[in-house]
Amino acid sequence: MTRWHRKVVVVTGGSAGLGSQIVEAFLDAGATVVAVGRDSARLSSLAANCGKRGGGGLEASALGERLTGIVADVTCQADVERLFAEVGSRFGRLDALVNNVGRSTRGWAVDTTPEEFQQLWELNFLAAVRCARAAYPWLRRDGGHLVNIGSLAAKSAARFLGGYPATKAALAAYTQQLRLEWAEQRIHVMLVCPGPLRREDAGARYDAAAAGLPAEARRPGGGVRLKGLDPTWLARRIVRGCDRREAEIVAPAKARLLFALQQLAPSWGDWLVGRMTRGG
Repeated sequence: MTRWHRKVVVVTGGSAGLGSQIVEAFLDAGATVVAVGRDSARLSSLAANCGKRGGGGLEASALGERLTGIVADVTCQADVERLFAEVGSRFGRLDALVNNVGRSTRGWAVDTTPEEFQQLWELNFLAAVRCARAAYPWLRRDGGHLVNIGSLAAKSAARFLGGYPATKAALAAYTQQLRLEWAEQRIHVMLVCPGPLRREDAGARYDAAAAGLPAEARRPGGGVRLKGLDPTWLARRIVRGCDRREAEIVAPAKARLLFALQQLAPSWGDWLVGRMTRGG
C-alpha cells in the first residue's frame, strides 16, 4: 500500500502537457486524482492516454475508479467554488492541490499591453490564489500539500517573454508567504521552478507570438541554453518532493547558481542571462 492510497489530489491544467504527467505520477503513487481543465474532450481522453503511456502498470479499470475529470475555468471564481464544492461532496477530503495551469508567451516587455498583462495575471497568478483559498479549509485538516508550478523565470527574468516572468515572480512570492503563514497548520507548501520542458512542438510553438523578435525568441525559454526537461521525470520529482515535504524544486538544480549571483551582483547576473539566451 502506497503513502498516497485513499488520498485525493486536484491538478489544475491536468488534461494535457505537464499537468497530465503530474496526474499520472500521482495515480502511479496510489492517489485518487481530480484533473481539472476547460476542454471536456481532453479530460475524457485522459484516462486512455495515461494507460497508453504505461502509468506504472495502471489498468483501465483502476484508472476509472481513481481518475475524475472536472470541467472548470479556474480564472472564474464561480467555477472555482463549484469545483471544490464538488470535490468535497464527492470525496469528503482533499490532500493535495497542484496549481499547474498557466501560459507562457513571447514579446518585448514594453510592447506588452496592460490588457495582455491582465490575461496572464489571471491565469498564471490569480487562478492559483483562487484555488489555494478554496482548498485551504480542506488542506489544514490533515496537513495537506499545496504545489505551485512556477518557472525559472519566477527567479530570474529573461528577454522576449513578455509579461510571463512578472506573473511567475508574483506566484513565487505568494508561495513563500503561504509557506510561512501555513506552517502552523502543518500544510506543506512547495514551489516548483522548472526550465523549458521537452515538447514535440518546442521549435514552432511561439512562431506567431515571436514575429518580429530575434530568432532565439521562438525557442524554449526564449532561447535559454538548457536541455529540455523530461516532463515524466519532473512529475515524479514533484510527487517525491511532496513525500519529502520540500520547500522548493528548481530544475535544473544548477540554475540556483545564477539566482545566487543575481542577488549578489545583479549586473553580472544580467550579463550571464544574456549569454545564456543569446542566439547561436
